[in-house]
Amino acid sequence: MERRIKLIWDMHGAHAKGTAEHHAIHLKEFAEREKISTTDVGTEDFSDTHTIAYMVVEEKDMIAVRDALRPQRAEVAED
Repeated sequence: MERRIKLIWDMHGAHAKGTAEHHAIHLKEFAEREKISTTDVGTEDFSDTHTIAYMVVEEKDMIAVRDALRPQRAEVAED
């Protein structure tokens, strides 16, 4: 099984949660349009002012998604 990579976009400020949720919608649309196989797209709250939007992709698709969407960071997704 190929490794999965979690690409992460950090949102900060009073509207972080809403911004991250909106960004996740666009991540799903991008994956569908570009036929990128994702295992998960969503958001995760860390505080009232820090929420992330993320997309989990197979390692083979990571470079193409990274270059097109420019996430702030990435990590190996946990199984």
